[in-house]
Amino acid sequence: MSQFMTKWGFLFGGVLLALALTGCSTTRRIDSQLQSVHANVVGAASLTGARYRFERLPSQIHNPAAGLAEQQAQVALAAVGLARDDAAAQLSVQVSARATSYLVDPWGRPVLGLGMNSYRGHGAGVGFGIGWGMRYPPSPQYQYEVSLVMRDLRSAQVVYETQAVHQGPWADAGSIFPVLMQAALQDFPHPPAASRVVNIDIPR
Repeated sequence: MSQFMTKWGFLFGGVLLALALTGCSTTRRIDSQLQSVHANVVGAASLTGARYRFERLPSQIHNPAAGLAEQQAQVALAAVGLARDDAAAQLSVQVSARATSYLVDPWGRPVLGLGMNSYRGHGAGVGFGIGWGMRYPPSPQYQYEVSLVMRDLRSAQVVYETQAVHQGPWADAGSIFPVLMQAALQDFPHPPAASRVVNIDIPR
């Protein structure tokens, strides 16, 4: 009897310890699916240490979200050695950011996709989709996407393009988008050819 109680005591204690460690975690991991392409353009300015200015599409000009996306991108661009200089820019940088919400069942399958964009750096949009098989009250999931397109101003050619996408339960777009901007510039200016996953831990 004592051996039985000792065995289950150790097991129960281990479960409590695991729960305690999980509950005390002060960070969360943001995993981003990343795809980046560096185009070799003859005569283009070097990307290393280049100066840039932001370029907006017509749909972005009067969109406040576009300005916020550029502010977040500017921090990430500075971290890889690029400086904003509107008067003497060598590159133009076009920034896009979008968030979409959808519903999933306990197995993670979309059951009712009402794609309302809560934040979008280049305009507004709504998407709809319906899935079958909802067995329990669904929970919301979010997909965040950012992209940066860099164009050489002398040749007007795109010299760098990158996109980062994250899916998860977090609704705080203000915390997610800066992380995605940082992830999008991983390995700049010489990214690997294959898509990859970038993990960045941030405070809870």
